[in-house]
Amino acid sequence: MEQARIGFAFCGSFCTWGRAVEVLRQTAQRYETVIPIVSERGSGTDTRFGCARDFLEEMERICGRPVISTVVQAEPIGPKGLLDVLVICPCTGNTLAKLALGITDSTVTMAAKSHLRRGGAVVIALSTNDGLSASAKNIGALLDKKHVYFVPFGQDDPAGKPRSLQADFTQVTQAVEAARQGRQLQPILLGCPAAEG
Repeated sequence: MEQARIGFAFCGSFCTWGRAVEVLRQTAQRYETVIPIVSERGSGTDTRFGCARDFLEEMERICGRPVISTVVQAEPIGPKGLLDVLVICPCTGNTLAKLALGITDSTVTMAAKSHLRRGGAVVIALSTNDGLSASAKNIGALLDKKHVYFVPFGQDDPAGKPRSLQADFTQVTQAVEAARQGRQLQPILLGCPAAEG
């Protein structure tokens, strides 16, 4: 098990939470410390994809520690140097916009701001239906931002959702390792579909 402290943040792309929890499990098997972080929307919303409480309990079971789910809990991440890398998986278009514009009004955006203030690496695994429309400019802004890295992504349903982009969740740990070395995992853009299986 590698000695690294990884924050693993969930935003409200609820349809991907099942796969993201599997990535969290793989991350916790690889790294010594994994801290689960969940947006307020995520921690308080039951959807057709599952009950929020069940997801939170599973995250805590996997990581062996409580979920960070408030801005107040997330703020010390930077000042106390709690993380080596922060992963946002899934990262919604809403959170992308906030990160690009410096808006800090949620647990996840506070975790990112707090971690970035110390020059920590943030790895984004995006999942947004408007990646090739309204969110495109925010992706571009974050690609140009120091210490921000992307899990390789592509169109997940070109025929049904032609503007939708999704990260290949199977590459999250590789993207984390690249970010720990200060480099972007390549290629960033994948063929279609972005994630098979």
